[in-house]
Amino acid sequence: MKNLWIINHYAIPPCYGGLNRHYYFAKYLSKMGYNVKIFTSSRIHNTNINIIKKNEEVCFKSVLFNEVEYIFLKNSDYAGNNFLRIRNMLEFALKVLRYLSKTGVKHFGIPNIIYTSSPCLLASFASVKLAKKLDVPIITEIRDLWPESIVCYKNISKKNPVIIALYKIESWIYKNSNKIIFTFEGGNNYLKEKKISGIDFKKIHHINNGVDLQEFNKNMSNVVEDKDLLNDKTFKIIYTGSIREVNNLSILIEVAKNIKNKFKNIRFLVYGSGNQKKELEERCKKENIDNVIFKGNVSYKYLPFILSKGNANIIVVKQTKLMRFGSSFNKLFDYMASKKPVISNLKVNYDLIQRYKCGVSAVLDDLKALEEAIEKIYNLSNYDYKNMCRNAGNAVKNYDYKVLSKKLHKILESLSS
Repeated sequence: MKNLWIINHYAIPPCYGGLNRHYYFAKYLSKMGYNVKIFTSSRIHNTNINIIKKNEEVCFKSVLFNEVEYIFLKNSDYAGNNFLRIRNMLEFALKVLRYLSKTGVKHFGIPNIIYTSSPCLLASFASVKLAKKLDVPIITEIRDLWPESIVCYKNISKKNPVIIALYKIESWIYKNSNKIIFTFEGGNNYLKEKKISGIDFKKIHHINNGVDLQEFNKNMSNVVEDKDLLNDKTFKIIYTGSIREVNNLSILIEVAKNIKNKFKNIRFLVYGSGNQKKELEERCKKENIDNVIFKGNVSYKYLPFILSKGNANIIVVKQTKLMRFGSSFNKLFDYMASKKPVISNLKVNYDLIQRYKCGVSAVLDDLKALEEAIEKIYNLSNYDYKNMCRNAGNAVKNYDYKVLSKKLHKILESLSS
């Protein structure tokens, strides 16, 4: 079997929620002749969990999750986006470079291929350095454009010395990776805009995010007893995911307030948590916006049933210039798998909702446009509604992780030949 190391600072095992892209890749690649190990931080992102306690005198812990092996590198705790998180990033990058090149090889053998994943540029930089040191090919996956995302979301100047340094690291990673995989379709255009010299565009690939349909359909039987969810007299629009500033749920609250009297039976069910949740809940209570119901966090295994009981699913997010390169929201593929129409306030190139005619995309931050999108779905004829549901179900087959893993397998094999 070929040894594949996946290095991702934020590879969160399925039992802790989060992003499971590499878990599914490992699951299916193991059936294609690869021995996959996922190297990640012991500090689980967006939780208070650290797999390795501070007083434990170990460098790593190896844990199997449904036969997928995770190797947790001991990493310090942090909360929020502050110095402690930066320290955590630096620690992880250094351990990738120093620990894996010696002790890691001793314990796990030399990999045939290394596959590293952003958004943490430092971890990707260390992974490319590690690959060079071990003389093995490396694939770099780009899920978020760093530091471009920081510039767009935080409105930081491109002339900032730290940003300039990060751009240089980014360019170096692109040049020194054997293959580059973007999760969004416009990766080629981004590189052309950046005018990074020495990039061979033949090594650029695109593999979207997706959903494991086998698991999703199996989890459909995990029933959730909830009077709001099971109320057949309401038209339920479901949101799942983080509740943070970048997710822009304030626009959903505003729309709910505006349409409350016009569409008395529409309910917005919000599943998830984040640092804006309490603020938005208090606003709804203060302004009597009772058609928005916050449900809190739920385990991913209950999500298929929840989505299946809704009438439509909604994506709200902050618009940035980055959307011209496309996007690949994990929730979109769960939404499609539920075979329900998708409403989005995102103006984006390579729009899968428009491509597959499985919902309605509105203009971001335009309340009227989003209200009209909701009204359009609400007023669909039975025939058109069922057709949109069918389109979603057919579209998602292209983004089943079983299919996406085959695409990745071809790229891996091209490096082995």
